[in-house]
Amino acid sequence: MAFKKAVRQRAKARIGICGPAGSGKTMSALKLAFGIVGPGGRIALLDTENESASLYAHLGDYDVDVIKPPFTVEKYIGGIREAERLGYDLLIIDSLSHAWAGTGGILEFVDAKAEGKGNKFAGWREATPKHNSLVDAMLQSPMHIIATMRSKTEYILVEDEKGKKVPKKVGMAPVQREGMDYEFSLVFDVDQERHIATSSKDRTEIFDGFFGKLSEEHGRSIREWLDSGEPVQQPAPKPEQGQPAGLQFISPDQVLELEAKISEVGADRKKFLGFMGVKRLEEIPTERMAAAVKALEAKTKKEGTSSNVTDITTALAARRIPFQLNEEAGEVHAKPSYQDSSSKEFLKAKGFKWNPSDKAWVFKQAA
Repeated sequence: MAFKKAVRQRAKARIGICGPAGSGKTMSALKLAFGIVGPGGRIALLDTENESASLYAHLGDYDVDVIKPPFTVEKYIGGIREAERLGYDLLIIDSLSHAWAGTGGILEFVDAKAEGKGNKFAGWREATPKHNSLVDAMLQSPMHIIATMRSKTEYILVEDEKGKKVPKKVGMAPVQREGMDYEFSLVFDVDQERHIATSSKDRTEIFDGFFGKLSEEHGRSIREWLDSGEPVQQPAPKPEQGQPAGLQFISPDQVLELEAKISEVGADRKKFLGFMGVKRLEEIPTERMAAAVKALEAKTKKEGTSSNVTDITTALAARRIPFQLNEEAGEVHAKPSYQDSSSKEFLKAKGFKWNPSDKAWVFKQAA
């Protein structure tokens, strides 16, 4: 261990925008994004808000991918990885709150694990690594990241211009795990009534005392600050002892495949990485991909095919298999594409049966 002079290096934006419904979080995020990437920059947006992000297409060019329920962590990570693979400069996650409190989010995951057990300890033991993996995916991404978060709302009484007491809706803490704001370099709180933003966290010192509407110009100021640091020195990778030079690692698509399988079989991510002798999935050598898949499939066979509806829908979402959930009947209807033979084999292994009348693979929860 050795101390060295602190040097601020060039970095990617990590921005949080919080506010109640209707405060203008999406528009604010887009305006900052256009300023950050500049002309010709590519912006992607993960939309969990009922496909509302396209309403702002008049502001400029950006691409949208819609995340529909259940809002699993795996879907978010998959969206981040896909945006990275396609070479986008900036990703807007709108909204990050659904991964926490939405249908299929972390809180529902914990409740499902605790059902019938009387406590949520076991659920949190699995949920915390899931949440951390999403945070890591955002922090380690080579893209700029802007995440919107809904604020818990509260009504307070204020005096209007006539001195009359009237209720006013105000945003409180963001709907996400406590401390999530620590992960961002900038956090803005947007007022619902006038769409005015204030900065509750600012490592740039640009927005100290700021009170106003966010704009492209603010995005350009952020980009100038990010680029004003020292260039990041990328040391040439050295092969580890016993590893040949020029070692190839698994592709982003293979990383997604392993992410899905880990979720599908309920594997302990940390133990799996330890078994593979790496710290991150991206560090798995190409030649060991088959061994990684085999290890996860072995866990599936060992634990059998018994599953509940929550586990099933989580696995389907991770593998991006279209499905419909009938909660009253305790049924899941999956409809993979006609040529997707691997998904069909997965469905069979999970206990799905083909229903010709519905033209779907059907899983029925055991009574």
